[in-house]
Amino acid sequence: MTELGIGIGWRPEIAEAVEGLTGVDWVEVVAENICADHLPDSLTRLRRRGVTVVPHGVSLGLGGADRPDPGRLAALGEKAVALGAPLVTEHIAFVRAGGTLTASPALEAGHLLPVPRTRDALDVLCENVRIAQDALPVPLALENIAALISWPGEEMTEGRFLAELVERTGVRLLIDVANLHTNHVNRGEDPARALSELPVEAIAYVHVAGGVERDGVWHDTHAHPVPRPVLDVLADLASRVSPPGVLLERDDDFPPAEELAEELTVIRATVTGASVHRGAEAERRAGRPLLIGAGARVSGGPMPEVLPDAPPVPATAGAPVRDGDAPGEGARQPSGAAPGGEGARQRLGLAQASLLSALVAGTPVPEGFDSRRLGVQSRALAAKRAGVVAKVAPELPEILGREFRPAFLAYARSRPMNGGYRRDALDFVEHLLIAGRPEDPVAHRRLTRWWQDRSGNRPQGPAARLVRAARHALVRR
Repeated sequence: MTELGIGIGWRPEIAEAVEGLTGVDWVEVVAENICADHLPDSLTRLRRRGVTVVPHGVSLGLGGADRPDPGRLAALGEKAVALGAPLVTEHIAFVRAGGTLTASPALEAGHLLPVPRTRDALDVLCENVRIAQDALPVPLALENIAALISWPGEEMTEGRFLAELVERTGVRLLIDVANLHTNHVNRGEDPARALSELPVEAIAYVHVAGGVERDGVWHDTHAHPVPRPVLDVLADLASRVSPPGVLLERDDDFPPAEELAEELTVIRATVTGASVHRGAEAERRAGRPLLIGAGARVSGGPMPEVLPDAPPVPATAGAPVRDGDAPGEGARQPSGAAPGGEGARQRLGLAQASLLSALVAGTPVPEGFDSRRLGVQSRALAAKRAGVVAKVAPELPEILGREFRPAFLAYARSRPMNGGYRRDALDFVEHLLIAGRPEDPVAHRRLTRWWQDRSGNRPQGPAARLVRAARHALVRR
């Protein structure tokens, strides 16, 4: 496992600050935000200084019912090669649903959504992970995500789900301790139990981030300082195993460089303190005194203990060993299972499409879900869409003023995103113009010109004639 050290998420807004921070061993960059053949100058300078850069993907949707898109896999692999990265990371999540598999409209979430912890979902995920592993030029690690909602009828805890995923595929783990805390607040899941059940030796690195609690719901914002409960989960993890790397994530409301440096110092101290405790406990169990002094080394630790009520590990049958697997630790699967079978994919696809449609298209809440929590998640998705659209198309808030956000949120309630955020911005403006908005003639003309400059050719659809008529009307204005 590559030793990474203490790192920070590289973002364009804090690129200069990151370059100036001392004690940063490595950085992580959102893969979809860079081009393999035109890396940001800041990342190039960091690499020249010997700073490791790891690409972190957000759009593969390996937990979705469809097999991974070859183009997305190829692009992620190209970025790993361009950065000289020792590994790439992604999420255990689905980000889109519908389409050919379910004979329903294709929907994009614009967000990471939880995978049901069921046998069907695990079978599909394992096959998708193997496809990704075969396509990528470097090892893959997968991250546990935060969630506001729980699936009904789940068959495994998060720890057991991750443990079986590792056992069957050999994939590494990116454990986000902030996400474990989020799921503790929002879904009543015990972080300590998850850590006790998952294979800590498979951890590639750890994420640490901040959030905020509103009305009893924890929002994983990555825009607030890291709170004490998240540091406590980090300390628990580091008391069980020495993580190869720990990274601070910050995606918005960026503080001064001094505050980022202080957070990194606290994270480093938390890991170091837990390591000393782990070494002391190991020495105590071995019946030897702990020696700390010049040249003394504190290492080792007890194996994590599985709680008495943890479900038993299912019987397994051998399977081919992948490159990098330790002898006897090859990818295995429950005997008699048919991972990724089309039946499992279709069942998972229908369930995910039903959930996503309720979240982004206003269709009825699927049976077994908490309608209040789905409402919170739906509003959060719409708010995120509004925020990202405002960033990719900053002219829209400037043209529409205070009308932008309420107009976009009203639009998003029943109009799902069916492409990227730039497409979403165009669709939103088209919707406003067809409705004769905004009423202010100057703003209307500016918005019309903006749309005409960027719309280009649209694919045909059920509303094609209406759109063409609207275009003609707009041109005549």
